[in-house]
Amino acid sequence: MAPPGPAGALPTSAEPLSRSIFRKFLLMLCSLLTSLYVFYCLAERCQTLSGPVVGLSGGGEEAGAPGRGVLAGGPRELAMWPAAAQRKPLLQLQPWRRRRPPAPRANGEEAAWEEESPGLAGGPGGSGAGSSVAEAPQGTLALLLDEGSKQLPQAIIIGVKKGGTRALLEFLRVHPDVRAVGAEPHFFDRSYHKGLAWYRDLMPRTLDGQITMEKTPSYFVTREAPARISAMSKDTKLIVVVRDPVTRAISDYTQTLSKRPDIPTFESLTFKNRTTGLIDTSWSAIQIGIYAKHLEHWLRHFPIRQMLFVSGERLISDPAGELGRVQDFLGLKRIITDKHFYFNKTKGFPCLKKAEGSSRPHCLGKTKGRTHPEIDREVVRRLREFYRPFNLKFYQMTGHDFGWDG
Repeated sequence: MAPPGPAGALPTSAEPLSRSIFRKFLLMLCSLLTSLYVFYCLAERCQTLSGPVVGLSGGGEEAGAPGRGVLAGGPRELAMWPAAAQRKPLLQLQPWRRRRPPAPRANGEEAAWEEESPGLAGGPGGSGAGSSVAEAPQGTLALLLDEGSKQLPQAIIIGVKKGGTRALLEFLRVHPDVRAVGAEPHFFDRSYHKGLAWYRDLMPRTLDGQITMEKTPSYFVTREAPARISAMSKDTKLIVVVRDPVTRAISDYTQTLSKRPDIPTFESLTFKNRTTGLIDTSWSAIQIGIYAKHLEHWLRHFPIRQMLFVSGERLISDPAGELGRVQDFLGLKRIITDKHFYFNKTKGFPCLKKAEGSSRPHCLGKTKGRTHPEIDREVVRRLREFYRPFNLKFYQMTGHDFGWDG
């Protein structure tokens, strides 16, 4: 047996144990420092992501909170406009999202591609039953240090029906600085009595530098809409997607026909009297295409420089070119380019190579690109004659020849 060592001395076997503990301590320290560094990098990177910004349950900003200005708007009420966020967001967590095709609507309106967050229940303003606007559900932790804020839209796609508004909105949502409501709020034509506070609550949360948008094509032909949007903000930017009014009318009829196969023929609806050739301008499919008439109402409340007119035809033939104009108009960096699109020969429309929140290509739903019924050539010729003077006036008002009468 080995003799015992000097009094108070540790056994020699304890020395390797001490070194082992020291090494583990160093490894833990290095791991902690590495984690902090990665966290810092993520905090700086995640602020540029374009996913939905959702606060803690109950963390939404209440009306009358400090840092807000008062904005006059809806009838008999004042709406609170949230002040711009002063703090720089440090980290934005984003739920994984999956996009699913829209369910068909009975009234023939365009439906949005909805976003799903697996395992999360829908909340107020979400995509659950009875909701008209698809939005990320409440009660989800999406921001760690800054929850963003809901803003009234700074830009609105106001028209026109069957012009290409859904395609434009889907393309714009690729941009990291654009946050848009998926479905059509119809606030300024159907729900204005609910007030601007209700309208703002439909909007997605945004961070500093991001633009809030919505699209409701029926605004363009609603007499009250220009004054109502101007009352919300005179600085609102307005986008109008226009298309050859004859083609647009046939497309409008085709959509209605798909929902109601028993409606009269296009020809019988077009004329008040087929013998005299008098066009029935009370039919909405015809009336919407008189763009100059509707534009006059908007120019009483907004200068032409605050309106951008997008060609529905060029949105198909040159989507990147038209999106470049839209990004410039909105003051955005030109991020959406040719590399984002490919042409789908089957549908006859451009599609996104990579949609927002997805790694897969995305085309608009089956309701887009329907085959039009054969229309009597004489009816088409008569419609072109009817629209020609209105088109020429529209070209003059906008300063742009769309080439519908060539």
